[in-house]
Amino acid sequence: TTTEMAGWGTFFFSLLNYKTEKYVIAENRKIGILFRIYQLAVLGYIIGWVFVMKKGYQEREEAIQSSVITKLKGVTLTNSSESGLHLWSAEDYVIPPNVGSPYIKTSPSIRPFLNCRSCQVPDGQCLSDDDCTEGETVIAGHGIKTGLCINSTGTCEIHAWCPVEHSKRPTVPLMSEAENFTIYIKNFIRFPKFEFSKSNVLDTTDDSYLKRCSYDQVDHPYCPIFRLGDLVKWAGHDFQDMAAKGGSVGILIEWYCDLDKDYSQCNPQYSFTRLDINLNNSVTSGYNFRYARYYKDQNGETFRTLYKVYGIRFDIMINGQAGKFNIIPTIIAIGSGVALLGIVTFVCDMILLYMMNTSSFYRNKKFEIINFK
Repeated sequence: TTTEMAGWGTFFFSLLNYKTEKYVIAENRKIGILFRIYQLAVLGYIIGWVFVMKKGYQEREEAIQSSVITKLKGVTLTNSSESGLHLWSAEDYVIPPNVGSPYIKTSPSIRPFLNCRSCQVPDGQCLSDDDCTEGETVIAGHGIKTGLCINSTGTCEIHAWCPVEHSKRPTVPLMSEAENFTIYIKNFIRFPKFEFSKSNVLDTTDDSYLKRCSYDQVDHPYCPIFRLGDLVKWAGHDFQDMAAKGGSVGILIEWYCDLDKDYSQCNPQYSFTRLDINLNNSVTSGYNFRYARYYKDQNGETFRTLYKVYGIRFDIMINGQAGKFNIIPTIIAIGSGVALLGIVTFVCDMILLYMMNTSSFYRNKKFEIINFK
């Protein structure tokens, strides 16, 4: 009918109307002050913390791709009772060569001409052959018991490389001059999401720059050459003490890049720490290992030279993240701020409606009751 068509027409036209809320202004200074303080706090949080401090308008990537190349340089001459006069270069004291975490021998203890045969072990005391069980491994790890007790010494005979090792922990490093050796650390990083890559080496055409520069946080932040003594000092320890007993130094390279800024503003940040020691300086601190070199004499008998090596290991670790403006995290940050601003209206309404003496008066002004009866 005509009336129904008119009703439907009115309904569809009403969809085009704009509806807005009707506000009730409550002249209450306490509630007004609370409302404004909360608004300022939320705005300060959004602008100061979310956008300025945390850069919430940026898309971030923490999956940093990196590679590290190291090279050590330095030569020293030593003269000891074990090795005699010996010239040490990088080929001798770096183990293994061409790795990202090099180990530098600073106090190698050499036990030359060890022959595999039966010998006595000091910590295998015995009174008879029954105390030396054949085939039993010596706790100290020197060899295997033969089952015989040497009456003259009161110790068990073992199959081992003889004579057995009796090395002591050194107090002075053999290669004290290693403090002046240098390590070249070349680090490439890439953030694949942003197609951004960079290196910690200065981009220069001067061929002599790397031959004469030394890392300095202010003057030469892009010089990748570090003096070993400085690395240990920056980690808070003495190089000569660490070189004698061995140790491990962590080199952390961090790349925190704001890609909204210029390319030159993305710089590596270095930090150094000792990894093998705790606050109590326990006996477990330090770092050493053994290895041997084998050969045969003219009679075909096998000998070996045993090396117990004290030195410093440099563990290089890479960390970082990059951020760049993106509209999606910006909208999300603004939306969360608007939602937080809406909470204060709810809180103030609850106070006015249920926690004040004039709650009934405010309720009558806020709500309009329509009785169709």
